[in-house]
Amino acid sequence: MSRTSANILLLMAGAIWGMGFVAQQTAMDDIGPMLFIGMRFMLAGLAVAPFAYAEMKRKKIASMSGEINRYKGSFFMVGLAFFLGMTFQQVGLIGTSVTNAGFLTALYVIMVPIIMISVLRVAQPVIIWPASLLALGGIYLLSGGDLASLNNGDMLIILCALFWAGHVILTGRVGQKTDLPVTMATLQFFVTAILAFICFAIASTFDLGESFPSSAQLYGALPEILYAGFFAGGLGFTLQAVGTTLHHRKRCSSSNLNRKPVCCNVWGILPRRSFTTMGLCRLWSNLCSNLDGGINA
Repeated sequence: MSRTSANILLLMAGAIWGMGFVAQQTAMDDIGPMLFIGMRFMLAGLAVAPFAYAEMKRKKIASMSGEINRYKGSFFMVGLAFFLGMTFQQVGLIGTSVTNAGFLTALYVIMVPIIMISVLRVAQPVIIWPASLLALGGIYLLSGGDLASLNNGDMLIILCALFWAGHVILTGRVGQKTDLPVTMATLQFFVTAILAFICFAIASTFDLGESFPSSAQLYGALPEILYAGFFAGGLGFTLQAVGTTLHHRKRCSSSNLNRKPVCCNVWGILPRRSFTTMGLCRLWSNLCSNLDGGINA
């Protein structure tokens, strides 16, 4: 598959995720964040598992369990980074808006090249730095011209961006090493679901902000669980895993995924049917910060 096809997959993933932010936030009107994460990604794992099986059969892998066991450490690290990023994002959404969350999550686009240079010693193209400065300008606009106005939910979303940066890097490296992107995505879903259910059990037992929902509450959250599980989760993150694996330069994949905050802002604004000056400034900054991806795509 060509890099152009990989770019298209990543753009599709960004659009699907953008709408997923709305579902993530509204679901918490009925259920807690850890239960939502667990149910969402258990569905995603079950939905994608047949495609992981087909991927292994297509590559003529004799022992599926043996192949998974061979890379179990790498697969687990991808799943752990995914779980931590998703957890901080989901909890952060309780205290911030969809548009804020979408933009602040995109800070991982800045963090990826910084980690690549400072930790992995991989050089990055010059164009990425002015693009990063434009993204930082968007953060300033997002805060209303006063960074002190960012709340605790925003801080959690920024922390989640750090784990997303690690996840993007791990996904590219592990995907290229194993050449099993769909299998990797499936296992990360199951790792995340299991860890989330464990956290839910602990939180509900010790009254740490989670409780077992009623049947009416589960029914109320069902549309969001189904969309976030099958589409934003199963489809969106699998497209990301395949697209990132096909890229030889991780920076390109992260910059293409940065279309997600643009979609988050659009999906977050459309229900209100109003575009404020600050909202338009955020959209413009998001679009400008994608220059590096557009030039190098």
